[in-house]
This record gives sequence, structure tokens and C-alpha cells, in this order.
Amino acid sequence: MGPPRSPSSRPSRPSSDVSLSRLTEIGDQDGWRCWICDEAVDAQMSVNDERGPSIDSRVTKAKTKRSTNAPAAERLAHRRCNTGKGAKAAVVPWPEHLFVADPAPIIASVERLARKGGREAMGRCPSLDDGQAAATWLADRVGRLEPDLRVSAEVEPGGGQFLVILRADS
Repeated sequence: MGPPRSPSSRPSRPSSDVSLSRLTEIGDQDGWRCWICDEAVDAQMSVNDERGPSIDSRVTKAKTKRSTNAPAAERLAHRRCNTGKGAKAAVVPWPEHLFVADPAPIIASVERLARKGGREAMGRCPSLDDGQAAATWLADRVGRLEPDLRVSAEVEPGGGQFLVILRADS
């Protein structure tokens, strides 16, 4: 009989080949980036580790039942991000380095643009440089959040401020 194993050295429960291949498929689709926090997900990390990969639904099960019978889109998320949001709708945060006043909720705005098209006011910035930095980040982030939605981000002056606009491209 060898030395006792610590809890971290215990072998993990084997996953079925189906779920592991689904995780790999979704990970490849999302470029191994967490759709919630937008950070890299290590494909080799244990699915039981908080930084490990997991499959998450873009919308909550309750919202899916209300809207249609179609299955919710699956996305890659860190286990911690997925568990942390629970059954609530996820929130994609604006980065702290951007100076944006009254920032709009990104996921809700993107969902409206995908459904209806048009444009959304996403926030106000005190300078053109701040507005351009926010617009650049926003266009890049939305491109990874909703890859099939083509958007452009613009900055419009008005009232001594600069409005960041997200527009659905047709």
C-alpha cells in the first residue's frame, strides 16, 4: 500500500467521449476563449479546475423556454465564470481602463442588434480619444461575442461629449 493520495492527486472521473468531443468542438469554435470574461481557456486543464473549460448556454434555460423550443447556443466558458453566473443572464463587463460614462449592457444591446438591426448608443466619453478607444475595443469584443453579427463602432460628437455607437452592418 503506497502513501495516501491528496485530494488534488486523485484521478478525476472519466468523461464520456461524446461530452469531451463536444467540449473540443465548442472550444475550437470559440478559439478557446471564455465568452464571458474574454480570457484564454486552457484546453489541457481539468474540467474540475475553476480555470478549466466548460460548456455554457448563452441564455438561461428559463429564457429559452419562453422564447422558442430551439436549443440555446452553447459557448465555451471557464468553470468559474460559468458557475459564478449560475442561472442568471451573464454580464460582459466593460474594461476599467476605458473611460465610458453610462455604459450600455453589452449582451442586451448585441441581442437587439442581432434581432432588429439598426444602431445602439453604447456609452458617452469625455474625449474623442476615449471614444475611439472604447469603439475599437467594443467592435473587437462583439466580434468574438457574436461572430455571425457584423457590426461597426462609431464615435459621434454631441453636447461636449462623444457618443459611442454600435451599428449592425447589413
